[in-house]
Amino acid sequence: MSDFSQTEENYLKAIFKICERKGKAASTNAISNAMNTSAASVTDMIKRLEKKEFIHYERYKGVTLTETGNDIATSLIRKHRLWEVFLVEKLDFSWDEVHEIAEQLEHIRSPKLVERLEHFLSYPKFDPHGDPIPDEQGRFTYRKQILLTKLKKGDKGVIVGVYEHSPAFLQFLDQLGLVLGASVEILEKYDFDESLRVIINGQKEWTISKKVSQNLFLQQQ
Repeated sequence: MSDFSQTEENYLKAIFKICERKGKAASTNAISNAMNTSAASVTDMIKRLEKKEFIHYERYKGVTLTETGNDIATSLIRKHRLWEVFLVEKLDFSWDEVHEIAEQLEHIRSPKLVERLEHFLSYPKFDPHGDPIPDEQGRFTYRKQILLTKLKKGDKGVIVGVYEHSPAFLQFLDQLGLVLGASVEILEKYDFDESLRVIINGQKEWTISKKVSQNLFLQQQ
């Protein structure tokens, strides 16, 4: 495998996540937004990654990862999510504090450290945000889940994941009690703005916006 920088790793991880969510190739604009950089910088990086055979690029279609690029991105995601579990479960960080720390730790390239970390944590399948942790072969454990915004009046479910990981969003969820494991029942769905009236854990009623509901994954009951 060719040598690669931390910046290149971050681009490959961003491309992986864009392709995974959209189910198609990542556009230059999507990569630019994800990396918070200019389209020109993205274009330069695409040329570099293509030369190293980490990506495939088709004009007007976008960017996909080669097998090598996918392996690098998956390894990075694996380390990131294992470190998040470690920080929350062993060092008592809250789920809104760990992302930026894990962004630094994920670049450590010691396979032995990752193996021992995973063993120490008893081989977790999901991180503190409900995201699947790939195993050593890069295989993800997926489960049946649905966005809260897709539920109808009367539907019930348990929160198992969040898409948005920003500290502000996670802190907001903490305030409402919309955390992993919380039960939610849809009392009303408003057509005007697609907001939802819900009851949380059978106790607290709240109206939540579409912006919130489209970032929460549930398993229906």
